[in-house]
Amino acid sequence: MTHTTPTDDERLRRWRLVLGGGEADGTGRALTGTDAAVDGALTALYDQPGGRGPRTGRDRSAGLGASAPSVARWLGDIRTYFPSSVVQVMQRDAIDRLGLATLLLEPEMLEAVEADVHLVGTLLSLGRAMPETTRETARAVVRKVVDDLEKRLATRTRATLTGALDRSARISRPRHRDIDWDRTIRANLKHYLPERRTVVPERLVGHGRASRGVRKEIVLCVDQSGSMAASVVHAAVFGAVLASMRSLATRLVVFDTSVVDLTEQLDDPVDVLFGTRLGGGTDINRALAYCQSRITRPADTVVVLVSDLYEGGIRDEMLKRVAAMKASGVQFVALLALSDEGAPAHDRDHAAALAALGVPAFACTPDLFPEIMAAALEKRPLPIPED
Repeated sequence: MTHTTPTDDERLRRWRLVLGGGEADGTGRALTGTDAAVDGALTALYDQPGGRGPRTGRDRSAGLGASAPSVARWLGDIRTYFPSSVVQVMQRDAIDRLGLATLLLEPEMLEAVEADVHLVGTLLSLGRAMPETTRETARAVVRKVVDDLEKRLATRTRATLTGALDRSARISRPRHRDIDWDRTIRANLKHYLPERRTVVPERLVGHGRASRGVRKEIVLCVDQSGSMAASVVHAAVFGAVLASMRSLATRLVVFDTSVVDLTEQLDDPVDVLFGTRLGGGTDINRALAYCQSRITRPADTVVVLVSDLYEGGIRDEMLKRVAAMKASGVQFVALLALSDEGAPAHDRDHAAALAALGVPAFACTPDLFPEIMAAALEKRPLPIPED
């Protein structure tokens, strides 16, 4: 990749945009044309009370105002001047800092925004406040984000987990083409003949043929408190992908202080998402009790808890339940988040208590999730990110 060094004029232009405002601010360069429009879009958002504050000491008169038309114009402007990734950040800031979430209840506003995971979280949090006139538009927005995520994640997830399921069904008398040579060599190292400099395999280890029946069960237990919005979106998509694999039996359970089983809706992740209710308290113990009651084959089951671990239920009972599931043979995985945002604020005491039980709690990106699940299905150490 070729990197170009900005010219002195370009550096001066960038500094001028950082300083903002209508005057030259000591640079000798005024903002005109597109640069003035870019500055206006930034000023409307970040130079308002509750925003990041003015970039200079002067008051500004620009702003988004409270009307849908002015916000719609601003959304059009930022899509014109900034790349999609920046547009999504600015939209999020406008919703969070300037209280514009209620404007998303208007269909024309929803049609103007750049759809992303965080916008879906905001729409879901509006819940019952959303009028029927907006609901279909909201579903279309959510559908677009879900479809994009499925295109990005589904193929790799299916391939990774199919490989893990095949490897976990190894047979001891494989045909030549089914021999797992790495594991066969490791299993027969004690039969190494120094004089021949070779290993004599007395036991062959092979990859089993994928059976048509269900071989593993996965339970996704997802915290739907407000801070977990992006994780809920990704969990719904992964739940649908996993449910489409015949050799897996997948259950999706969401919870706050109550527990809702959304397994029957896994054929459509959009239905799953509109079946959630973001916000409210948290009772992890109650959710795990429900999941535990649905486990019929512990040695072939993986339970994935997605939560920031702020427990409003009975802490000691929650930990006893995790320990009991592990003792029965369940593979238990604790994810603080299932998103691209990294580790959120979480209950460190509960994370440490789980780690003491052999269940490290960590944040997981959507791209890493297939590898985490493959390791859990094969009962090998999880590829925990260093950070």
